[in-house]
Parts: sequence; C-alpha cells; structure tokens
Amino acid sequence: QVHLVGSGGGLVQAGGSLRLSCAASGRTSSIYAMGWFRQAPGKEREFVATLTWSTWNDHSTYYDESVEGRFTISADNARETVYLQMNSLKPEDTAIYYCAACDQVGLVTNPAVYGYWGQGTQVTVSS
Repeated sequence: QVHLVGSGGGLVQAGGSLRLSCAASGRTSSIYAMGWFRQAPGKEREFVATLTWSTWNDHSTYYDESVEGRFTISADNARETVYLQMNSLKPEDTAIYYCAACDQVGLVTNPAVYGYWGQGTQVTVSS
C-alpha cells in the first residue's frame, strides 16, 4: 500500500507560479510512476505530468502538451516526494490537482492505471 498527501495549492494571478508537493509513504519502493492529474468543474480528470522510474535513480518525465514548457515535475531519489513546479500559470490551469502513483507498468497518461491517489489540492488562477 502507498499513501499520498498532496499540498501546495492556492490562489495566484495569471503569470504567477505555484509549487505542489506530494508526499508518499508506505511501500514507496514499489512505485513505478508518480505524477499529477487535474479536474476542473464539469470536466473529466486529465493528465498533467508524471515521472516513471526504470531503475532506482533513473527516471523519465512526461507532460501533457498544455503544460509542457511551463510545468516541471521532479522527485527525490527515495520516491517519497514528487514536486510539480508550475510557472506562467493561466486561468485555464484552475482545477483540483491530484497526485497519483502506480506500481505497475502501463499507459501512464491514463488515470485508470494509477491505484493510489492523494486527496487533491485546489489551484485557482485569476485573470
């Protein structure tokens, strides 16, 4: 089992920055991918960014095209904390952001692959 706690959301003006954190506990050594999804009111949950580990210290990152170049995902080597640095925020980035983790290989942009979810943190970008 893996337990996730997300934090760092808030209210920011367009063009501003926020940093989200996701703290993992439990069987973190089993994590294959850990990342972020978001859900705006009336919309489906969508992929934002994820990080996958091929070896203990080697990882790859993936981004949705809507955030590439503005958001950066990173993690500590122990797979215990994942960060999402969000720069140049836009009003359309407003959503509840959920961190998620999975312990098996799969299509990492598909939320159904992730078996562990944090509680969500609100990000609001004003125009």
